[in-house]
Amino acid sequence: MTKPCIHLIAGARPNFMKIAPIVRALQADGRLAWKIIHTGQHYDRDMNEVFFEELGIPAPDVRLGCGGGSHAEQTGKIMVAYEALIAADKPAACLVVGDVNSTAACSIVAKKACVPVAHVEAGLRSGDMSMPEEINRLVTDAITDWFFVTEPSATEHLKREGRDMSVVYDVGHVMADNVLFQAHKLETTDTSDFETDAFKRQHPKYGVVTLHRPSNVDSAEALERIATVLRAVSPELPLVFPVHPRTRANIEKFGVNLGANVTLMGPQAYMSFLHLWKDAVVVLTDSGGLQEETTALGVACITMRENTERPITVDEGSNVLAGTDPAVIIPLALDAIKNGGKRGRRPALWDGKSAERIVAILAEKLGA
Repeated sequence: MTKPCIHLIAGARPNFMKIAPIVRALQADGRLAWKIIHTGQHYDRDMNEVFFEELGIPAPDVRLGCGGGSHAEQTGKIMVAYEALIAADKPAACLVVGDVNSTAACSIVAKKACVPVAHVEAGLRSGDMSMPEEINRLVTDAITDWFFVTEPSATEHLKREGRDMSVVYDVGHVMADNVLFQAHKLETTDTSDFETDAFKRQHPKYGVVTLHRPSNVDSAEALERIATVLRAVSPELPLVFPVHPRTRANIEKFGVNLGANVTLMGPQAYMSFLHLWKDAVVVLTDSGGLQEETTALGVACITMRENTERPITVDEGSNVLAGTDPAVIIPLALDAIKNGGKRGRRPALWDGKSAERIVAILAEKLGA
């Protein structure tokens, strides 16, 4: 008998971190077939065979090549390309992760083709409608068939929005699955060639900075607020900043001075970056995923945003939501340097087995 086949949709590098544990769980379970579909939303020249080997998964079965363009152009290209694929393939289900344009685009196409949609990381809400990700979350969850949630707040959002609670599953978080898997793998990995390893050898104690949100990097005023923080913190603790290309361009364009004790480096591969932040005294970030990953490993994190769609990282984990006012962020960072920062605890179901739970539910739903 032919196994039901699931399309696993990924559009950007972080999506593959969430897909990887699901692929490994599918391989171990054996009841379902799958194809990894890379929409190409984010073109990344480093996303080669080594990248997928690092994650312990095969390279994508299909690459749609839909990168570039505005949000509308990108979403449209993905929909057109995926519609042709789904018509030819007729998958048993379409599994999407997170909140990128590919998530919403493929969900819409699948639903109109009468293919059930499974959303991993369903129900997260920031309440900030200026975030493209928030639009994608709302659109996707409006048409999802099976909701896989990572935390209680997501369940509450879906309940309030009138979703059928019988198809909402609290499974924990595949992002935690992946970071625990990769951290264990890192213990036996030769890290001597990592750019981050050279920095760590020179700096026994350090902090890590990441910034990419438009609200923090697309204006001189916003970037200067962050620079004020870095100039105040870095004399007390060396900071390393793997810089997103758009962020670097804006730092140069606006002539922003980050301070003498801030080391800039290029974007890092997953393992090289994990090798860096897992041993940091504190992480200063505006990333959604890094809030979760630091909570999974108990690393103190200060989130420089006004809101978070991942409140469990604050309620239980090692994250502090600080806003963007330097007068608030600086004392929090200095306290973390002095006292070790917030450690929190790893949420109960963030135990490395979330993907197994997802696969078991899908196998049952698809009659495998």
